[in-house]
Amino acid sequence: MKIFVCPCAEKEKSMAALPSVTAALRKYGITPVFDRSVYELYRDERAEYSESDDIIGECDMLLTVGGDGMMLKWGKKAAFAGKPLIGINTGRLGFMTAVDSDCLDKLSALTDGSCSFSTRMMLSADLSGEEITALNDIVLFKDVNSKLPEFTVRINGITVTKVRADGLIFSTPTGSTAYALSAGGPIIEPTVECIQLTHLCAHTLLNRPMIFSGTDVVTVSYAPYEGSRVNMSVDGANGTEFPADAELVIRKSPVALRIAEIGERSFYSTVSEKLMTPLK
Repeated sequence: MKIFVCPCAEKEKSMAALPSVTAALRKYGITPVFDRSVYELYRDERAEYSESDDIIGECDMLLTVGGDGMMLKWGKKAAFAGKPLIGINTGRLGFMTAVDSDCLDKLSALTDGSCSFSTRMMLSADLSGEEITALNDIVLFKDVNSKLPEFTVRINGITVTKVRADGLIFSTPTGSTAYALSAGGPIIEPTVECIQLTHLCAHTLLNRPMIFSGTDVVTVSYAPYEGSRVNMSVDGANGTEFPADAELVIRKSPVALRIAEIGERSFYSTVSEKLMTPLK
């Protein structure tokens, strides 16, 4: 069994965990594989190094060492390669990861048959011919110094809302525990197939999140006010311009991601542990 290991080169904790991670993988008969760029930062003579685009197809799984950001970075690559993804948490929250860096003995589940997988839907979007894929969310937001734009959202061609707001968040169930949660959206069990709409600082008394079917087609446009400008961010990446004369079409992606789950931890226990503990 081969696993493509994806560390976060910019994070000291991620790189520091690599010797323990590779030792644990070999303990359970797994060969660690790295992108060639990692070799200058971490050299393991018993590991394999190659270009990621060439080797991922030969691996059984991708494993990130970091936080949720690494899961987002590599999740889409894993999904399009048809490979499952597992995360080892060395970050702050690690909501999507399966194993903490001090519990690496749990990686035995990868070879003893006790590992399970959950399937996560992704979003596919089109903006002026540009194809976009999101695992967590697509966020539309106004420029800092812009006036409030008026957004129009249509579902299967029918207008469901017109609202003046700082922005809109369109999220998957996986993304419902990310930015959408902070903006007042509901928590959705991640294997449900739906598209969630959460407003950012809407100027109305009737602001409520909305949940659409995974089979719906969402079309978004906006009317600028006094030259207001809108940007778009995908899975937390730096924003790109969303032109005022454009339409963004969002639907369920035909490609899904399988995330490995280990042990008895469930989504609901993770919600309690990661999100509710400070309130207890």
